Amino acid sequence: MVHGRGGSARDILSLSEYINDEDFAFVAPEAHNNTWYPYSFLRPMQENEPYLSSALQVLTSLRGRLQSDYNFKLPQIYWFGFSQGACLMLEFVARNAMEYGGVFGLSGGLIGPPNTPRNYEGSFSNTPIFLGCSDVDSHVPKERVLESEQVFRTMGADVTAKLYPNFAHTINEDELNVVNLLIAGTSLNQ
Repeated sequence: MVHGRGGSARDILSLSEYINDEDFAFVAPEAHNNTWYPYSFLRPMQENEPYLSSALQVLTSLRGRLQSDYNFKLPQIYWFGFSQGACLMLEFVARNAMEYGGVFGLSGGLIGPPNTPRNYEGSFSNTPIFLGCSDVDSHVPKERVLESEQVFRTMGADVTAKLYPNFAHTINEDELNVVNLLIAGTSLNQ
């Protein structure tokens, strides 16, 4: 679970009480000074360096520890992020496309300015990915959510994207319901 700008590991972990699976272990890294990188995710990537690379490395290390120290298999790992944390996590999984248990990006999208090349390698092998966001989010343009949806779909993910009309930059009950349905293995495309 990856928190947003100004948030904390404790904040994002508080959402675990809304996840309906008693067998989950919840893990959340915390960004230095509560931000993963200094500027908007829509700015040129080099403007957010070296912070962006460092933040991506945090997620690489976390996944590595889950695999080596705790013997998690990739399909047992679910990624969840909100806002800046969703952007970071979505960029990480795009750069490390594999079959995960699920990927849930709320109020986020892939990092970089418009027309950023999306030459990611790998396949998600039908990993369920959910992207939820307001259609008028002041931080995340709906076009970026839809672009991210297409990138993940092209990479072999089973993507569900929902834009919520006139909603605030926050997490809503429907998004958490979708997350729980996907964790339970319920196909939303029936």
